[in-house]
Amino acid sequence: MRFSVTYRIFAPDLTEAKARAGAIALEQTVEIPRDVVPAGYIETEILGRIEEIGAEAEGRFRATISYSPDSAGRELAQFFNVIFGNSSIQRGLRVIAVDPGAEMTRRHPGPRFGIDGIRALCGRTHGGMIAPVLKPQGLNADALARLGYLCAKAGADVVKEDHGIMDQPMAPFRERVEKTVAAVARANAETGGRALYFPSLAGAPDQIEANIRFAKDAGADGLLVMPGLLGFGVVARIARDGALNMPVMTHPSFLGPYVLSPETGFDHGVMFGTLQRLAGADISVFPNVGGRFGFTAGDCAQIATACRDPNGPGRAMLPSPGGGMSVERAGDMAAMYGTDVVYLLGGSLLRLGERIGEGIAAMRAALDRVDG
Repeated sequence: MRFSVTYRIFAPDLTEAKARAGAIALEQTVEIPRDVVPAGYIETEILGRIEEIGAEAEGRFRATISYSPDSAGRELAQFFNVIFGNSSIQRGLRVIAVDPGAEMTRRHPGPRFGIDGIRALCGRTHGGMIAPVLKPQGLNADALARLGYLCAKAGADVVKEDHGIMDQPMAPFRERVEKTVAAVARANAETGGRALYFPSLAGAPDQIEANIRFAKDAGADGLLVMPGLLGFGVVARIARDGALNMPVMTHPSFLGPYVLSPETGFDHGVMFGTLQRLAGADISVFPNVGGRFGFTAGDCAQIATACRDPNGPGRAMLPSPGGGMSVERAGDMAAMYGTDVVYLLGGSLLRLGERIGEGIAAMRAALDRVDG
């Protein structure tokens, strides 16, 4: 019934690591000194429990601590709070694995669609998927819709808005959603394709719910959400709504500080794989190796593995690397990521202007060659 979190603890010796692990077990649950923890239910059930601890390398220790589902409740926010709430403020502590266990997986079942569901929606039964990005910020709604039309007509699987396009005056959320839905639908009707359109969810907290409903009613196929800014709970709210029935793509904006220091935060696979799945994302965007953000091949492989791990949590989801993507790199990327992947294409396509379809077609041909 209990769920567990594995932490990497940086400490000079095992004695200190054990002391820190004990402090984490307290901090993440009761947040009071050990000698005043009430006996009975609170001590035996609510208090975090050190299940295992040992050395990884000099100055590094791995500690697995289990927690009661009662401590986490049913809210995703509180679940994540127990995983790494106050302890995230400490130095020399990093989350390297989360095992939600049966009960928390039941409460947070993960992606509604996952890999198979997204493939069914866009009609791409095998091979890597292509997702051109509508940008740059500053274009009006008509220009963005025109780009969406060209991308869908060229055979894009997912037409995704850039995360930086929110509700600015040059392309207000509702105007551009209506226009881009119509443009992508027109392209699909002309080609017989099934390109999916994911607008970037925008709005102040009191507007988010209405904008979700607006996007659904307007005909958007899914939504791009930035959980680092809008909250993981917004992802869960969309994913859990059977009547809404919309897939979610998550974007890493604002989440960089959670992973960039090797001695704090989360491992890349936990942040962009496990936590996104628990929230209910179907596609997780992250910086690709060789791009401008400095993620390594190991970081990216860890993310892709966590996204597609058949052991969960929930359905396997699609990793979506972006940055530094090109036709010339298609073979290397396919060798690295396999076939269950969504490739983001941005600047390399926009250089082509009205000939953007040629770039998408070239990428499709390159992927088809390596995917078989």
